[in-house]
Amino acid sequence: MKPLGRQPIAFTTSYNGRTNILANKVSIAEAFNPESQPEPPTSKEFTAIWDTGATNSAVTQTVIDQCLLKPTGITEVHTASGNYRTETYLVSIFLPSRVVVPSVRVTKGVLTSGFDVLIGMDVIGQGDFAVTHKDNKTVFSFRMPSIECIDFVKHPQYRTPMSSSKVDRNAPCPCGSGKKYKKCCGKQVQ
Repeated sequence: MKPLGRQPIAFTTSYNGRTNILANKVSIAEAFNPESQPEPPTSKEFTAIWDTGATNSAVTQTVIDQCLLKPTGITEVHTASGNYRTETYLVSIFLPSRVVVPSVRVTKGVLTSGFDVLIGMDVIGQGDFAVTHKDNKTVFSFRMPSIECIDFVKHPQYRTPMSSSKVDRNAPCPCGSGKKYKKCCGKQVQ
């Protein structure tokens, strides 16, 4: 097992067709310190839903019961359905491909049917998160730790085309591609 460290670890989940729900199998165990405890505690597998709109991760009572988790405190949770107070727990989350988040403070929550773990921005924000829908197929990829900025706008081929009246068609394209404007960004302008 490779705990979080300098070496990036990643996984990719592909779906048949397009999906509006990003989900995969994860394992949950009591929190552990990979530096002082090389062998992780026994974990149990659950289905997780990924939610960039959730600030923190959550688990259901089923996870709490099956993993014999002990509460570490109480917190106020704010959801679209309202606010409530609930217990917190300290867990380790084992993502696909041995990506490990060894100490995550989660809240007890009630989740959509079929899901027992919600992965929120407290975990997502530790890595690089990408979702694509090429050829009508959803592919979700995650890497920890974050190692680069993914910015489609900085790639010349994805920039908004410029007005052809401002750039001579035979001049080098201002996007920096090295092509003539008429063969690059000007090609899309009518």
